[in-house]
Amino acid sequence: MMHRIVVCSTCDGTDGKSFAAALRAALAERAMAFEVQDHECMSNCGRPLSVAFSAPGKATYLFGDIDTTRDLADTLAFATLYAGCADGWIEDARAAGRLRHCLVGRVPA
Repeated sequence: MMHRIVVCSTCDGTDGKSFAAALRAALAERAMAFEVQDHECMSNCGRPLSVAFSAPGKATYLFGDIDTTRDLADTLAFATLYAGCADGWIEDARAAGRLRHCLVGRVPA
């Protein structure tokens, strides 16, 4: 199953392209099967930087207010939780640290 992370590349005051590149490198280093895309405007402008997780048959998550300098490890921790959950419905996201407080919404598969 291919998991996907989409990072907004145009959020004001953030460098989404660099954050996406850092995610790609860190996920590859951990041999985690995620496709990371940067995308122009995810329409969450009030909470830059936006990051979304999706996969076929899994819930989709949208996060906002991602801090590119301190949230990489928490984003990777969430990726681990997401990859390990069959339906993507994560009940306990404490392992994802600060990222769990950045959740904008979760959409069922």
